[in-house]
Amino acid sequence: MRTCNLKRLALATALSTVVCAPAFSAEGYPNRPIRMIVPFAPGGASDLVGRIIQPAMADLMKQTVVVDNRPGASGNIGVETAARATPDGYNILLGNVGTMAINPVYYTKFQYKPLVDLIPITQVVDVPGSLVSHPSVPAKTVKELVAHMKANPGKLNYGAAAPSSANTLEALMFLNMSGTTATMIPYKGGAGPATIGVLGNEVQWLMATFSSTVTFAKQGRLRMLGIIAPERSAAMPEAPTMREQGFDMVVGSWQGLFVPKDTPANVVSTLYKVGQAAMKDPTVVKRLGDSGVAVVTSKSPADFRAFVKSETDRFGKAIRDNKIQTE
Repeated sequence: MRTCNLKRLALATALSTVVCAPAFSAEGYPNRPIRMIVPFAPGGASDLVGRIIQPAMADLMKQTVVVDNRPGASGNIGVETAARATPDGYNILLGNVGTMAINPVYYTKFQYKPLVDLIPITQVVDVPGSLVSHPSVPAKTVKELVAHMKANPGKLNYGAAAPSSANTLEALMFLNMSGTTATMIPYKGGAGPATIGVLGNEVQWLMATFSSTVTFAKQGRLRMLGIIAPERSAAMPEAPTMREQGFDMVVGSWQGLFVPKDTPANVVSTLYKVGQAAMKDPTVVKRLGDSGVAVVTSKSPADFRAFVKSETDRFGKAIRDNKIQTE
């Protein structure tokens, strides 16, 4: 009788274990640490987003998630690292609009193509852009900056995070729209190094992701002239948008998760569920919101793939129309 009771207890315990097991698992996956490749240097928006969502993903999958910064070649080194990685779900890429939608058109001979060599999982955020200047520049609005540049043609420098980044394209658009000239100073590694450049007055103004500049603007080390977004940010509501100041610029810098092609479908499904759940975590939402970053997720991996394709077509047209492609 006692033996029977023990067997029933064992069965009940086993069933309880099954019911309480983590929902985010697929045939033993994951059972070891996972690498999240960030194709930019620390200090920029991609690194910020990666490190904010990293703990939530680790908790959901009951495994360590390690951020691996792989900057260089406008993010192409990180993309190549991810594309060549083993397709087993232990190598995830945090790609953005520049690496996944602009670079494939801008770098005509780059051998890896995001929608061929990688599987889109889900979008995770949309990051507004910003136009900031060094406090020494005698301009407190975008129009005053334009007037200052027209009075000093070609004398001001502006920073460029990468030749093919959305922020660099926005800077070129701004110069064309305003009829002004300035000297581009390129920086390697993304928005982080470029932001350091304007902090040190190596460059006088910069277009960069809002999350890379807002803290310095609040400290008074940079002047926030305009936000590139449809509406003002709750993180700095006093800062007007570019559109409010007469410049119809609303392009954001989205980011999302990708894995190498041939990653098993069940692993892709697991990572999609993890990504969705991580972006609903209250701590993640608050930390991103405090940095002016909006949580935006995809309805499905197929939906995200279609979005990346549409973004590639949109920026591709702008790049070809302005004849700024390179090998």
